[in-house]
Amino acid sequence: MTVTVLVLGPIIIGLILYALPKGAGGLARGIGVAVAALTFLLIAFKRDAPDASLPWLSRPFTAAFHLGYGPISYWVVLLLAAITFSGLVALRIPREREFTAQMLILQGSMTGVFLAKDMLLFALFWDLMLIPVFLMMLGWGTPARGPRSHGTAAWRYLIYNVCGGLTLLLATAAFGIVNGSTDVIGAHAAISVGYVWGPWIFAGFAFAFLIKTPVWPLHTWMPDTYAELPPPVVASVSAIQSKAGLYGFIAIGLPFLSEQMHAAAPLMFALGLVGLLYGAFIAFTEDDAKRVMAYSSLSHLGLILIAIFSFNPIALAGAAVYIIAHGLFSASGFLTLGFVEEREETRSLAHLGGLAADNPRLSGALMISALAALGLPGLAGFAGELLILTGVYSAGFWWVAMIALIPIVIAAGYMLRLFQTIMHGPKRADLPERHDLTWNEGFALVPLVLGLLLLGINPHAVAAFASDAGNAAAVSLENGVNVVARSR
Repeated sequence: MTVTVLVLGPIIIGLILYALPKGAGGLARGIGVAVAALTFLLIAFKRDAPDASLPWLSRPFTAAFHLGYGPISYWVVLLLAAITFSGLVALRIPREREFTAQMLILQGSMTGVFLAKDMLLFALFWDLMLIPVFLMMLGWGTPARGPRSHGTAAWRYLIYNVCGGLTLLLATAAFGIVNGSTDVIGAHAAISVGYVWGPWIFAGFAFAFLIKTPVWPLHTWMPDTYAELPPPVVASVSAIQSKAGLYGFIAIGLPFLSEQMHAAAPLMFALGLVGLLYGAFIAFTEDDAKRVMAYSSLSHLGLILIAIFSFNPIALAGAAVYIIAHGLFSASGFLTLGFVEEREETRSLAHLGGLAADNPRLSGALMISALAALGLPGLAGFAGELLILTGVYSAGFWWVAMIALIPIVIAAGYMLRLFQTIMHGPKRADLPERHDLTWNEGFALVPLVLGLLLLGINPHAVAAFASDAGNAAAVSLENGVNVVARSR
């Protein structure tokens, strides 16, 4: 029952908020904050909550409304609740009632993706989570390329991801027909989809997962989407929604499509490395602060893709840690940059500078996010990167680990450039004088900053995922050893 409340509760309450009077924005926001806080506490203190399952379909295959925790999904939905709480606490946006409602619907639908244990349910929540993002970009987005571009990024986001959702649904239906059931996520029974259907089913899943992550060259919807979305929304999308594809490879690909995963490993290594390098170099040249963070995400997510397709238990543990670490520093970074933009009415690095002197708390918040993103030891990003590189190297892909070091070093350059330009560059006389970080904004960032510190000190809390992921990788290696030999 607990897991069902986590998914359906925010969605139902979000819809109910539309029944409030239009002037009740403050009340709606208070309800939204309370719902996010309660879901966080419910997740934190009910970690051993049992699965919830109800029969759903019996033909042409069996399916169930089956929800439950997985080893990594627990941490992802806990982080999602914290980010939703932070975004609503820091909210300064018109039409609070409608925005809060959409934020809760987004939280519930994304929670459904990570708690779904039936592939068909997973696919339905996958498409549902697109709708609130699309509506919020149309209603509250800031056009990144002038007024005429308003709506372009929203439609590009929707079209790309609907195409991915369609291939995901077709692959899910094919899997269900071949296997007889889609209620398999988290199951330990051996399942084989065969050599005829396997490649096609994997291709459908992989296309959807690569778009959602996103991975080069399917990333073109991402920079403008991240630049135009309001800070609370882009924090959720960059931190959580972008992990849905990576989670899909772990929860669906490793256990059920191992041979196809191994056969695709060389291609995935190539895509991951190109994304790593491309994202890092473009981030170094961007003038828009939010687009710097967007391309930084493209680079970081390429590293996680490489870790998954190395099939090494250490690298998979690192992927789990880095999924949460990236969510923490991405969300805190986008929220902080939103505070900067709100005060100075620009996010162009060419028009920002010298804010630290009058805004020390704002400067400190951005500094922690930037240091975590560049992999400073003691913060969450370092542990994930170290485990990934160690695991990839141990798996025999030393050359991949060596190339991956290049964008990791470059990350120090573009993140320090971002921080130094905004906070310690020459002070701009034409910038308005604004107050420092408010209590509300500081309170919103506290859960994320604490998460960065705690995960950096004790990455084992999340890396315990390695036990299950490592077992899946071992089975995958055993089943696909001949394919691995041909791939190498």
